[in-house]
Amino acid sequence: MRLGPARRSLLLAALGALAACAPRPPAWEVENPVRPLPAAPLGSPVDLAQVPFRVTPEKVRLGRWLFYDTRLSDDGQVSCGTCHQPRFGFSEDEPVSTGVRGLKGNRRAPPILNSAFTVYPVYFWDGRASTLVAQAKGPMENPVEMGMTHDRIVLTVRGIASYRRYFRQAFGDDRIDIDRVAEAIAAYEATRLSGNSPFDRFDDGDPAALDARQRLGHLLFFNRAGCNQCHLGPNFTDARFHNLGVGWREPAAGADPRTGFADPGRFAVTGAERDRGAFKTPTLREVARRPPYMHDGSVPTLREVIRLYDRGGIRNPWLASEMKPLRLSPEEIDALVAFLEALSGEGFHDVPPTSFPM
Repeated sequence: MRLGPARRSLLLAALGALAACAPRPPAWEVENPVRPLPAAPLGSPVDLAQVPFRVTPEKVRLGRWLFYDTRLSDDGQVSCGTCHQPRFGFSEDEPVSTGVRGLKGNRRAPPILNSAFTVYPVYFWDGRASTLVAQAKGPMENPVEMGMTHDRIVLTVRGIASYRRYFRQAFGDDRIDIDRVAEAIAAYEATRLSGNSPFDRFDDGDPAALDARQRLGHLLFFNRAGCNQCHLGPNFTDARFHNLGVGWREPAAGADPRTGFADPGRFAVTGAERDRGAFKTPTLREVARRPPYMHDGSVPTLREVIRLYDRGGIRNPWLASEMKPLRLSPEEIDALVAFLEALSGEGFHDVPPTSFPM
C-alpha cells in the first residue's frame, strides 16, 4: 500500500519520536566501542590467538578502561597509562616513574610494545614476573606506583556499577576478581603492536625505505657493532639480562664491591652473583620515541647510548662478556642512531579515553 504525503509525514514523525526515546549509549561506550582485534603490522609476525589467555574485542575494551582508570590507585591520580604513555611508545619521558602522591621510583617504565610475544616469558627490568597477566598485577600493589592491595582493587572495581556489565561481556559472567582485572589489562597490552617501520619495509624488499645513512647503520647493527647479539628477532630483544655497568659507582677503597650497584637488578630475583647489575634487554621498537634510556633513565640520548656501547660499557666485576669496545667513528655512530630511528613504526598508537564506566 502506498502512503500519501500526509501519512508518510506522520509515519516519519512517529519513527523520529521513537528514536528520540530510545536509550542512548553512555559516553564512555561511545568513546570506547568494541573494536575488531588488530592485524599484525608488517615485521611483527604475531598471532593474538596464540596468547596464553584468550584475547577478545570485549576483553580488550574492558582492559583499555582499566589500564587508564586512575580510580584504581590509592590517590585517584595514577593509572597504568600514567607511566606507559602511547606517545612515548608506551613508556615515558622521565628518568624514573612517578607514582601515587608524587613518590619517585628507582626505575623507569619499560615499554610494553609487542609484550605478549617474547622469546622468554619474563617481565619487568628484573624479570620477576613470568606472565603478562602477572606483570599487570605488580604495579597495582606497589606502594610507590599505585599503592593498592589486590583486595582494594577488586572492591574498587566492584563498587563501580557499570563495570559488571563489561566483565560479563568479556568473561561470560559478572564475577570480578584480581585475576580477571589483570587479564583484561593484559589483553589490552597484547594489542599494542608496533611494526611497518622503515626497517620493516626495507627488510620486506623495498630498498628505498632506508636512506644511505640508515643502510650503513643497518650494516653495522647486524655485523661489526654486533647489536643483534642481544637485540634480536622481530622485537629486537633476547629477553635476557645483561650487565652494561649502568648504575655502577666505584666503592671506596677496601669497601665491598657489591655496594657499587644501588639497584642490584636481576640479582634481587635470582640471588645469583652473575646477575648482579643485570637488567632485561628492552625492545628497540619505537626506541627513538622514549628518551632517556636504560632502566634508570641515566642516558639522555640515543647517541649517548651508542657511545656507551662504543666504550664497552662501564667496567665493573660483573660486566657482560659481550661488552667490548667497538671503536666506531663519529659517522658510524650517526649511522647507528639513524638506523634506530628507522625502527619507529605504527599500529600501537592510542588516545586514552576521557570517560569511564560509572
